[in-house]
Amino acid sequence: MPTFLSGLPLHPLVVHAVVVLVPAAVVGAVLVAVWPAARRRWGWSVVVVTALAAISVPLATSTGEGLEHNLPHTAAIETHAELGDQLLVFVAPLLVVVLALVLVDHLRRRAEADAAAAARAAGPGTMSAPRVTGPRARVAVVVLAVLTVLFAAVSAVQVVRIGDSGARAAWGEVHYAPQPRPQGSPGD
Repeated sequence: MPTFLSGLPLHPLVVHAVVVLVPAAVVGAVLVAVWPAARRRWGWSVVVVTALAAISVPLATSTGEGLEHNLPHTAAIETHAELGDQLLVFVAPLLVVVLALVLVDHLRRRAEADAAAAARAAGPGTMSAPRVTGPRARVAVVVLAVLTVLFAAVSAVQVVRIGDSGARAAWGEVHYAPQPRPQGSPGD
């Protein structure tokens, strides 16, 4: 991937995909993990957003590595690069567990609907009844939901750490704080 486009470094532009998509995936993943109605309605959309987030991470690290080789070597840049290289380790498993959660829940709900339809088709007065979801499917959904929340939390923390280290690498120790206004200035 190129490092510069029309003389501008691509990394600050590409990294915005990570900054938007990973937190969106985190929020969506937590919602579908803890709220079954959201899982039914938005589960597949969250899987797509999480996949896009996972794809954006190597693009950002690739452009970052190119930029890193064109900048003076500093400890701040090295820290930022190391943290950035670790993000995919958290976002890729998040994608896997969200996909598994949505898929298992979808298959479980479809099996319940098929069993209910078969019971209705058997007619009144029969001993057929809708099959209750097996305990394995319920346990799988709970385990996948817990793993989803865990990987979402770790991914969120890592994005914040990377962003902070990137800002420190780019801006150093510059702190932006409101300056006191002199007496009698507009707005007093």
